[in-house]
Amino acid sequence: MNPRSILIVGPSWVGDMVMAHSLFQTLRLQHPDCVIDVLAPGWSLPLLARMPEVRHGIAMPLGHGELGLGARWRIGRSLRGQYDQAIILPGSIKSALAPFFAGIPQRTAYRGEHRYGLVNDMRPLDKALLPLTVQRFVALGLPAGSPQLPEYPTPRLRVDASKQQRLIAELGLSLDRPAVAFMPGAEYGPAKQWPLEHFAALARALVAQGKRVWILGSSKDEAAGATIAEQAGEGVLNLCGRTRLEDAIDLLALCEAAVTNDSGLMHVAAALDIPTVALFGSSSPSHTPPLSDKAQVIYLGLDCSPCFKRTCPLGHTRCLADITPERVLNTPGIMRN
Repeated sequence: MNPRSILIVGPSWVGDMVMAHSLFQTLRLQHPDCVIDVLAPGWSLPLLARMPEVRHGIAMPLGHGELGLGARWRIGRSLRGQYDQAIILPGSIKSALAPFFAGIPQRTAYRGEHRYGLVNDMRPLDKALLPLTVQRFVALGLPAGSPQLPEYPTPRLRVDASKQQRLIAELGLSLDRPAVAFMPGAEYGPAKQWPLEHFAALARALVAQGKRVWILGSSKDEAAGATIAEQAGEGVLNLCGRTRLEDAIDLLALCEAAVTNDSGLMHVAAALDIPTVALFGSSSPSHTPPLSDKAQVIYLGLDCSPCFKRTCPLGHTRCLADITPERVLNTPGIMRN
């Protein structure tokens, strides 16, 4: 018999895609010989390549929020006859179109956006019973009627040692001292970003302890990284915009620890199982915490938190500004090794 073939319609955010690895592992535990392909944004394919359970990443050539009915029909038709089941992680109606056009017999998803007909294995979602995003993902991979509090394996990403060596040479990195990674970006907005002057103060303290600081992020974070490096001085290297997502995986694996906002790279660091300090402000660690025993969350839980806004509606962002560099520096077991 042919192994069970499953198409996952993946999420559009880095952190969510990392957490989806728990679903892929769960499917393999249930069906050891199953084939898992993931239909996802093109940027995520190198990330999926670091997940051994995934056979192929299939690029969705549409931006976040685009309907692109014709493109989804063509993708669906190209996948026709290849899969036994589709698991649709996003909650939108458009995310269910390609599996429907592909004629996949079992199309599993949560109820939402009137997807009746497009989804024929519709599951109710009790957000109180499944508060974590990772729990919601994993539950979709279990048979209908399974216990509502599923256990989940933690995400783990593969590291490419040969690419690590290439990056060390290309970026002129020195490994003579332990490196601590800073991830000052947050794609969602400034209400999730720890103040840059706090990052700079922490960097100065770490350098004084004999460490180096590598600042990681996309080209959107270049200015923030430059500000931190300028304010912190010697021993701090701004790598924002100089690396790709897969490069960040290999560089983080070289680090002694990481300090990060609630961001996609926070989840990458957790999936590499390196000691991580995760700073939460407008978002909640009750929904998307870093999934690692070596990660510690700092969250003040102010009366106005979590607001889930892109910018602080009160104009002060105290939920993050009141987390001092000294508190992060003194995080037990992480920054004081």
